[in-house]
Amino acid sequence: MRTNGPMRKSTFLTLLVVAGPTPVLAQQPAKITSTYWAYVGAESADKIHRIRFGPEGATVEKTILVGELAAEMEGPHGLAISRDGKYLHMTTGHGFPDGKYWRYHLGPDTLVSSGTLLGNFPASIDISPDGSYAIAANFNLHGDMVPSSQSVVYTPTATEVKRIITCTMPHGSRIDPSGQFHYSGCMMDDQLVEIDTRSFTVSRRFSLAKGKEGPLDKNDRGAMAHHEEPAPGAKPAPEVDPADVGYRGMRHDMAPNSCSPTWAAPSVDGTSVYVACNKSDEIVEVNRSSWSITRRMPTGRGVYNLAPTPDGKLLIATLKQGGGVQVYDLARGAKVAEFKSSTTVTHGVAISGDSRIAFVSSEGVGAEPGKVDVYDLTTLTRVGSVDVGQQAGGIAFWKQEPAR
Repeated sequence: MRTNGPMRKSTFLTLLVVAGPTPVLAQQPAKITSTYWAYVGAESADKIHRIRFGPEGATVEKTILVGELAAEMEGPHGLAISRDGKYLHMTTGHGFPDGKYWRYHLGPDTLVSSGTLLGNFPASIDISPDGSYAIAANFNLHGDMVPSSQSVVYTPTATEVKRIITCTMPHGSRIDPSGQFHYSGCMMDDQLVEIDTRSFTVSRRFSLAKGKEGPLDKNDRGAMAHHEEPAPGAKPAPEVDPADVGYRGMRHDMAPNSCSPTWAAPSVDGTSVYVACNKSDEIVEVNRSSWSITRRMPTGRGVYNLAPTPDGKLLIATLKQGGGVQVYDLARGAKVAEFKSSTTVTHGVAISGDSRIAFVSSEGVGAEPGKVDVYDLTTLTRVGSVDVGQQAGGIAFWKQEPAR
């Protein structure tokens, strides 16, 4: 996505400790004994970078050019890695006539097959636990504001098998640990949407609108539901900038206290879904059993992406407008650390399998390079940073090995 206007660049890092039991933090980061790898997409550079972090620090180990047409900005946006660590699944948001789904064989980083055309502006993506299906949110930045969809791709053949219409501007595509349910937010309809992956149909909806929180009819596609999404293969309308809320031919203004969810992250134990309310600056916890809000956690400006650590203890949140990262103790629902990112427009986060290392991408502005910052979650310190291509966004953790 494009970013409007300059933002003040800051490289100052801060650590905020909240009141309560005094955490024991090492004065120096504990020794790093493993090497960790992650992949990040640079949307305005048409590149994917493989990042390595270990005792020697962080470095760009490899850069892969993506796309088909040199004259087109195709824009790698969503990245996800299969649980077996064999494949990288990616969406490109732009291109001609629009974005696609791609699959790479990790290690050699070779393209498995040609891209599969999806809906308008494929954005965030996730993979089923068995690796058989990818679900990508068609964020749809084109033309009139209409309900958009989630594309379901059968990965062995790269075939789009279903397009599930959800609501306006879906984002934050995430599958729960069991693999049976998929969750996403709808930025312009204040909805959390649940999809049953056994039937690939919408099973439940939840309103996140202030004063109207609660279950919705599963057929409620939002305020613009009487308009239709363009048919598959139709030529998209000109792309527009999502930073301007009233930017479309059909206005869809939101209430000042709206949520505008940008991410939905199921908890590790499967009991809850954490939703990033980008506009109201809070994380909302929705209990999956009662289908009700159980907690609200205030955040800094513009919370965007979320990732719980694999051990279920911490939740990492990026602040897109605030240019920072916040860490929450999930047992207490309390913020335990806050960092200023090394550049502006903080985007994605990926956590290592041992719950120790967080890789965080930041887009930067204009010709500035993107950044990947590396955090040690055991000591709550930033332990590395590396320049990557412009508009660094989608990021995914690959693997770790004992350091040599």
